[in-house]
Amino acid sequence: MAVIGKTKLDSGWIAARSTEVDLDGVRLTTTRPPSIPPSSPWMEAAVPGTVLGTLVKNKLVPDPFYGLENEAIIDIADSGREYYTFWFFTTFECKISGNQHVDLNFRAINYSAEVYLNGHKKILPKGMFRRHSLDVTDILHPDGLNLLAVLVHPPDHPGRIPPKGGQGGDHEIGKDVAAQYVEGWDWMTPIRDRNTGIWDEVSISVNGPVKIIDPHLVATFFDNFKRVYLHATIELENKSSWMAECSLNIQVATELEGNVCLVEHIQTQELVIPPGKHVQYTFPPLFFYKPNLWWPNGMGKQSLYNVEISIDVKGYGESDLWSHYFGFRKIESTIDHVTGGRLFKVNGQPIFIRGGNWILSDGLLRLSRKRYETDIRFHASMNFNMIRCWGGGLAERPDFYHYCDIYGLLVWQEFWITGDCDGRGDPVSNPDGPLDHDLFMLCARDTIKLLRNHASLALWVGGNEQTPPDDINTALQNELKLHPLFQCMNTSEDVSQDDKDPSLYLDGTRVYIQGSMWDGFANGKGDFTDGPYEIQYPEDFFSDHFYNYGFNPEVGSVGMPVAATIRATMPKEGWHIPFFQKQADGYIKEIPNPIWDYHKYIPYSKPGKVHNQIELYGPPKDLDDFCEKAQLVNYIQYRALLEGWTSGMWTKYTGVLIWKNQNPWTGLRGQFYDHLLDQTAGFFGCRCAAEPIHVQLNLATHFVEVVNTTCDELSDIAVEVSVWELDGTCPYYKVTERISAPPKRVMKVIEMKYPKSKTAKPVYFLLLKLFRMSDFSILSRNFYWLHHPGGDYKLLEPYRKTKIPLSITSQVLIQGSKYEIQMQVQNQSKKQHIKSLNNHVLDSEEKKVGLLTWITRGFSSEHNGENKVEIDGTDSGVAFFLHFSVHAANKDHKKGEDTRILPVHYSDNYFSVVPGETMSIKISFEVPRGVTPRVSLHGWNYHVGHSVL
Repeated sequence: MAVIGKTKLDSGWIAARSTEVDLDGVRLTTTRPPSIPPSSPWMEAAVPGTVLGTLVKNKLVPDPFYGLENEAIIDIADSGREYYTFWFFTTFECKISGNQHVDLNFRAINYSAEVYLNGHKKILPKGMFRRHSLDVTDILHPDGLNLLAVLVHPPDHPGRIPPKGGQGGDHEIGKDVAAQYVEGWDWMTPIRDRNTGIWDEVSISVNGPVKIIDPHLVATFFDNFKRVYLHATIELENKSSWMAECSLNIQVATELEGNVCLVEHIQTQELVIPPGKHVQYTFPPLFFYKPNLWWPNGMGKQSLYNVEISIDVKGYGESDLWSHYFGFRKIESTIDHVTGGRLFKVNGQPIFIRGGNWILSDGLLRLSRKRYETDIRFHASMNFNMIRCWGGGLAERPDFYHYCDIYGLLVWQEFWITGDCDGRGDPVSNPDGPLDHDLFMLCARDTIKLLRNHASLALWVGGNEQTPPDDINTALQNELKLHPLFQCMNTSEDVSQDDKDPSLYLDGTRVYIQGSMWDGFANGKGDFTDGPYEIQYPEDFFSDHFYNYGFNPEVGSVGMPVAATIRATMPKEGWHIPFFQKQADGYIKEIPNPIWDYHKYIPYSKPGKVHNQIELYGPPKDLDDFCEKAQLVNYIQYRALLEGWTSGMWTKYTGVLIWKNQNPWTGLRGQFYDHLLDQTAGFFGCRCAAEPIHVQLNLATHFVEVVNTTCDELSDIAVEVSVWELDGTCPYYKVTERISAPPKRVMKVIEMKYPKSKTAKPVYFLLLKLFRMSDFSILSRNFYWLHHPGGDYKLLEPYRKTKIPLSITSQVLIQGSKYEIQMQVQNQSKKQHIKSLNNHVLDSEEKKVGLLTWITRGFSSEHNGENKVEIDGTDSGVAFFLHFSVHAANKDHKKGEDTRILPVHYSDNYFSVVPGETMSIKISFEVPRGVTPRVSLHGWNYHVGHSVL
């Protein structure tokens, strides 16, 4: 007897081009199973994955994301669809008893397929975003060894790439229900096979006579979230030929400390299911008193309960089992009457949205739980609270949503409509969307069922910068209508006020918005009022006129990675930095090399509007210099963007989403970490600016502001303001009186007057600290480098030569291949001249506050096993723009080889330390087998890397 449950078929696959295989599916799965002998067309396959991913894996085509290699791969428009039509083959063991049933499941394929199992043929119909489940009970091999072959066909309308590229190529892909980015975009090169393949999970599931299908869980809330009900509706199928007497069980448990679970509810219901029938069953609501709620990142804990539903059949035993981690939370969304922007509330609390746009993890659909966890953890580390799944990409996978549930990222999920491919564009695309509207709706309904139980899923949106065709839009509005208990105007406390249980709805709990620029997003009318998408002056983000609408779904800028990533993803011809062409009006036009241009580089200047922001630091000398200066700009640019939006919280804005958070390939625009998973400095600029509790400088008014996005008032707090000059002196120092910050508010605290003083230097550093007066614990720390209006940062170039003494203490925890390192970085500059505005020496109490608040909470230096490194220096000043990196320490590396260990999670990076201050940095990562890690420190004053561990 086989074990009840699911078994993934994710290994042992081989593949071959269909035109190179003489056998049909019957013979491949009976008398002539394939293998991989020499000169055979068969090769190891990437499943889940795509045809192109398989070809890359076997080195039969070059890496399309390296340099210009994508140009060496034939496009499907030139090769024909047959070239990318592939066989995939594997075997699996499954031997069942007489009362067991087996389904062969494909969670997604692109675009259609023929399935052969032990000589029997099945059809997987068209559509990239639909599940397929085949009952194969009667065609399993008696001895338990089963042969499976799948012939996968590309999309029906793969299209052709125009000479100038374009948004979605020639838009033909929009005629299919498929991902539209594959014909290329202004941030993406075309995918040559259009992602043909078995791109998501394949599995077999074994059950007894009765099968559980698509449970729907819904929580309803009353008495200010004290009284909560869990509703559940499931579909059951009796696959047997006899009347099934069933015990249906639901269990809800929560995890306590030490992997101990507390079962909070168990309920059993009896029912009888006729042979061969599907029935729908709704449990009586389960009552909870004050359950732990699920909160978005920055608002509270992401509490999740394990819900298990099982069914026992009389005379058989347990027939099927389903489980899911479920979060109790209520999401509401309306148009804010003050700003006109879309307002979101979670558990009754308004949430100011700061997040970004997401395409997909990898352009070749090399998706994995491990990669997804890194992606989502990165977003949470940036203090983001929402991810928008853009309509030209994917309906994201359950693993993506699982980690969004865990890390608290709200998800805006769009359906597969873009303005460029569905009604606009050059040439004008199909105005009626995909050709098969019924197929679109079938995929939409199936996607809703797949994802609806995830706490992180916040809203459905019809399309990107476009609404779906009228009939699809109307169908989505009807299918996704809200249950009365989730309509914002409903204040009823009666659980039975609607006769229909909310779990009987297809969803019923989340709002549906017809398009990304409608109904509270952008100008709300569908006009092109998102953006801009290029470099800006940092202070402009604080201007009252920068953006005139309450919620911007897309605003983008630069995204240059570090120099090591350029060297790892491009040949030497791609290491040449842009030529800075000085124009008659004084602006600089950047002319990038062809490889950067191919990788969609965005310049750091906008002739006629924005002077080159890299050149502010002096002309870049080489790739390393260019990329380091680009990181300075990245940090300032994105911190200012989010701080500017946050400064207008609730008075001007309800939220902003940055275009975009990452690239699904080695692109050079709009990203906070690159495709190799190394963060840019913009990552940490966002992390700083989006803190739930934050102190910031308004770059337009020079007032210091305290931001409190939490639900609680902050009391007994103060702000420390210190200015540091390049020689290490502190000419300006101020500690505010005791203040309080109300919840969900931005409070103007004090004007930073140093820039108006006669002795103000052209370039200086500013350090802001928000701290509790009771114990001097720091709630927020924010470090700026600033210049006079109309000035530049060129004085920082000679500052590179200063030698600032540092002490770096580290403690290491190793668990198998996982490392966790706690670093303390202390600036040991001896000269500390701290003056107030009146140039008097600070009194002892002022000194006490200042010095104490320079100490951040970290590990104690008394712990055993510490490693200490001293970096000598005789100068005094700020240790500027320090950043750690982790490398493989093995000695057999080739010269120029990329030795970075990625990904690495940092509590902070690209940080600066003022004289006498100690910063605590936590670093965590996993190393490959047999590799010893080495931690290196670089910085503006430390351009030769120092090994600190």
